[in-house]
Amino acid sequence: MLATTLVLASLALGKSEQEYRIFPQRTSEEAAVIEWGHSAIISALDGAVATFGPQTSQGANFEVETAPVLARPIDGVGRWKKSNDETLSDFDRDYPGKLKNSDAVSGNMVIMTDAAGLSGVTMARIAKESGAAALMVVNTDQNAGDFIYSLEPETEEEKKYAEENIDIPIVMVSLQAGNVITTAMATDDSDPNEINKGAGLPDRVRLYAGGDRPFFEDAVSKTPVVYLIHNMLTSEECDALIGMAEGKYDRVDDTAGINNFLDNTMASTNGKPSAVNVDRVTMWKGGIAGKVIKDVDERISQVTGFPPEHFSDFQMNKYVKGSGHLPHYDLNEANGVMATITLFLNDVEDGDGGELFYPKPLDGGKPVMVRPRKGLAVVHHNTDENYVFDESTVNEELIVTGSSTVKYVAKKYVHLNPQHNAMRIVLPLIALPFGGKLPGIFSTLYIALIDKFGVQTGVTYFQKIVTMLPVLLLIGIASLVSDAVQKKLNEGKDGKKKESNEKTTKKTKKSKKSD
Repeated sequence: MLATTLVLASLALGKSEQEYRIFPQRTSEEAAVIEWGHSAIISALDGAVATFGPQTSQGANFEVETAPVLARPIDGVGRWKKSNDETLSDFDRDYPGKLKNSDAVSGNMVIMTDAAGLSGVTMARIAKESGAAALMVVNTDQNAGDFIYSLEPETEEEKKYAEENIDIPIVMVSLQAGNVITTAMATDDSDPNEINKGAGLPDRVRLYAGGDRPFFEDAVSKTPVVYLIHNMLTSEECDALIGMAEGKYDRVDDTAGINNFLDNTMASTNGKPSAVNVDRVTMWKGGIAGKVIKDVDERISQVTGFPPEHFSDFQMNKYVKGSGHLPHYDLNEANGVMATITLFLNDVEDGDGGELFYPKPLDGGKPVMVRPRKGLAVVHHNTDENYVFDESTVNEELIVTGSSTVKYVAKKYVHLNPQHNAMRIVLPLIALPFGGKLPGIFSTLYIALIDKFGVQTGVTYFQKIVTMLPVLLLIGIASLVSDAVQKKLNEGKDGKKKESNEKTTKKTKKSKKSD
């Protein structure tokens, strides 16, 4: 199984684009946010705005604040039968008329599903003629996971109608997101029948353009779980991370059969390079990180839900022409990796390689390829919901082919267990004088202890040794200070003794002269 997967991945460069699911597919311009709550607790969903309506002309300026209302019927159709009047166009025959609860819908955001197979423009027409201020369409595809897309006109007639009549925002959300908002206010005691009528909806929602806010794009919903987070880093943060690592890289050599658990660099399985011509450094910042890294870690935690105490420090990777990371798993026996967060720090032109590649997802779809885009994060889960290793997570950084292309990638590993204070505080303090780069002796010690005592005991010994270093340092400093003080005191005593001797000598000489 594994051998077949690795072969498939290695052939990626020879395949046509039609054989892949290529991401990213969404853009910031089509991102929308549906938000509710107050300053203490705010909940939000991602949406994809339609290619028609005010959002296409107003961009980031469109905003609606109103009450959400479930459509009745929920799919806009119910028991209505399509007209057989051949004098009508297909667009008009598909129109079932206003919603039964149009009075409640008027001036509010109506929530409707796409279960009846109506086009986006037809659903927008129903909402508009029912008096809605906005339309949220729920994608009911059970196999789509969090997948959403921008609704668009399907015919020239729909396009013309939308241009002339649709002046309300239209957004699509996933089935999971639809379930979240319709049960937002529900409790364990809530009546399911009342929830189905809209009793679980929040009182008010705000719908606005996503702009620079992070938003999700689902790539593979299961086996493995892979999703993208747009706008995870700002351009300035990407540049700052690149600058921190500049001049500190070392060329990766994973051919010696040694697993560098400390820096999450594992040995290749066949003695040949897995990380090909890759330059790498781990920036040990931990609990003493500056504002940039603290802000980024906090945002990653807020967006993904992963606790920051489980984060590794940033592993910085630099790729040039001919560089790549062949098919591999993100494993770390010393502290298991439940998820990997890959952050692209610069754009790479299409056709210049460097894509992140998942060769054989088991969801029945094509292999997944993610193109590097500045500020984009790609998250994949290395374990299932029971924290059991998922073999479908094999991934590859395709070879960079552009002659002048440089690709910068920051990796953050989410460990199964919280990082020990030795890793979060002490090692960053030791690395501080070196700009965040840890002296190699610590990796050597870590590997030696694991080889000698096994993973669990070796890691424990390393943590104890590292934790003791500040104490030993303080003892050493105290000893030096004590020696210096003692030396000073001794010098003082010697000086006084010398002065006393000189006075005695002078008195003796005077006495002899008197004689």
